[in-house]
Amino acid sequence: MTTFDLDWLYARQRFGVRPGLERVRALLGELGNPQAAFSAVLVGGTNGKGSTSAALAAILQAEGRRTGLFTSPHLTRFSERFVVNGIELPQGTVLEGLGRVGPVALRLDASFFEIITALACWLFAEAGVESAVMEVGLGGRLDATNALEPVLSVITSVGLDHTEILGDTLPQIALEKAGILRPAVRAITGAVGEALGVLQERARVLQTPLWRLDHELRMRATSRGWDGWTVDLEGPFGAFSFETPLLGAHGARNAALAAAAARALGVGSERVRRGSAAVRWPGRLERLRWRGGELLLDGAHNPDGAQALADTLRDLGAGRLPLIFGAAADKDLRGVAAALDAVASEVILTRALLSPRAADPEALRALFTVPTRVVPTPQAALEALPPGRAVAAGSLYLIGELRPLLLGEADEGRERWQ
Repeated sequence: MTTFDLDWLYARQRFGVRPGLERVRALLGELGNPQAAFSAVLVGGTNGKGSTSAALAAILQAEGRRTGLFTSPHLTRFSERFVVNGIELPQGTVLEGLGRVGPVALRLDASFFEIITALACWLFAEAGVESAVMEVGLGGRLDATNALEPVLSVITSVGLDHTEILGDTLPQIALEKAGILRPAVRAITGAVGEALGVLQERARVLQTPLWRLDHELRMRATSRGWDGWTVDLEGPFGAFSFETPLLGAHGARNAALAAAAARALGVGSERVRRGSAAVRWPGRLERLRWRGGELLLDGAHNPDGAQALADTLRDLGAGRLPLIFGAAADKDLRGVAAALDAVASEVILTRALLSPRAADPEALRALFTVPTRVVPTPQAALEALPPGRAVAAGSLYLIGELRPLLLGEADEGRERWQ
């Protein structure tokens, strides 16, 4: 007899990514279509979709809506993926939901991500969620979250990532991201260049009303250093200012997208201010203490993300810093390393122990021009850091193993593929 627990669920990661909506729609249907119990916002993009999702959820919560937030991947605990009103759902509640979803998922041969998307919908419906912010997992058109019918779609940025699945050009990837657009349903994007052109054309064909950052939406961001930004935002809803603790110029843009999304959903500017100031997004330009110094954690795992991290360190005047680096072998490692090499004083190479996708640290040496060291574990990488400020990047799975070490927490101890 099958036990529908996390061991069972995690074993399904090995079946890989299986794009398509038929199975997840069937799964949701047999569960009674729990997604119909709440209004959903889909947030897609290559980088920034997690922080934008977290910021929008914080704003909706500040307005008084009972708000769900579904994100992926998690850093340390599976239950991090399911948040209601800013609080991670208890593991017991999540496992209860898995016990309900699992038997149907097994019969339909649903994939890992299809299962957790349906699980999020079931959990949010059971929790009485009114509005759910759903981060798109991969692409958009064929991602499991696209089985939901959004009241608003947000596409943050478009860059080269997951090219083996989504295509190896920006227009191809942008077309996949555009799959979350709907006829006559407001959409907002921070995309630029040829990717924006693709989104605009798709919106025209679908008659999707589209707000574009730097066009219908205009922003000016004033740095508050390590405390974040003051953002002046103007759009069809008027003009107002707010503060965000998100770091980096890209953080300010993501905060602006979230604020504009909230205004499109009818949230007033004062609630936007309150929610924006309260947003927290672990593992993304997150500062944690370590032995009297500070480690800046950032899950920069593709070239655009790594360049944004490097630009942020320069803008903050951080100088060259020691870097802990480990990455998945299937990423553009050369592109990521090139961006980070320019801001690193030395590189401590390691790997996420729970990720079979992790690259061999020895193979990463040649990607850097600064001095490198190889250590066997994330704990050893922390021990190798010199005093002062440092940064860790390259893989969210690595960040997910470093973070509990810094906080004195236990990790899940389960193999991670997705």
